[in-house]
Amino acid sequence: MPTLEIRNLHVSVEDKEILKGLDLKMDSLKTIALLGPNGNGKSTLLQTIMGNPNYKITEGQIFYDGKDITNLEVDERSKLGIFLGMQYPSEVPGVNNADFLKACLNAHREKPVPLFEFYKLLDNAYKRTGIPFEMSNRNLNEGFSGGEKKKNEILQMLVLNPSLVMLDEIDSGLDVDAIQVVAKVLKEEQEKRGFLIVSHYARLYELLKVDRALILVNGKIVADGGRELIKKIDKEGYEWLRKSLGIEIEKETNMNQVSIGTCATKEMLKGK
Repeated sequence: MPTLEIRNLHVSVEDKEILKGLDLKMDSLKTIALLGPNGNGKSTLLQTIMGNPNYKITEGQIFYDGKDITNLEVDERSKLGIFLGMQYPSEVPGVNNADFLKACLNAHREKPVPLFEFYKLLDNAYKRTGIPFEMSNRNLNEGFSGGEKKKNEILQMLVLNPSLVMLDEIDSGLDVDAIQVVAKVLKEEQEKRGFLIVSHYARLYELLKVDRALILVNGKIVADGGRELIKKIDKEGYEWLRKSLGIEIEKETNMNQVSIGTCATKEMLKGK
């Protein structure tokens, strides 16, 4: 299984530097919890790994499976097995959910998926995520609740079968029952693929096997450990970073509006 390696990564958004020399090596089939205050670079890191063109790499490199992917397009990274479950999935009017999933799947294959095989795969994914199969006939995320959008991201993961899954606050907007469903699916998939998961809540991490916990502050990884970091943050917040490590957290910024969702979806469907 492929490994991810990031070397001295500097990333800017709208001429503001967000990542400032970040280094990370992630072994295959491992699950990493990515923690940190809002506005310090977690979403920026995931979007950059996925290849969002709005996030400009000014220095450094990203390697996946030993290949330099620093300048690859989003679709090329997706075909290599990288997947991003987004924090704010876009609504795409006029694009049927099943047609979108079929187009995505075919883009990863040399030959189009047979119809029977596709619907068998789709039916299984809908059952596992607890989404009614009838929703496959609705437009992509249009009129979906926040929880339905997040579960639909997990459904896409199951259909595409990536080797590296990045999840940006997949648990936000989910009620207790939905979190249990999502966590069950993720736990079942942990032996098959690597996970890089951003969440502000220990609740999700408690339901999964977490191999490492990283804290990202001021655009850099400042702590690397195990579950003890998750527990410490859940109990004390991030104030202990200043007291124990002398790290002053810079002012929070909101980069949530920069998304590849709608653009990437329309580009994918052009080749359907």
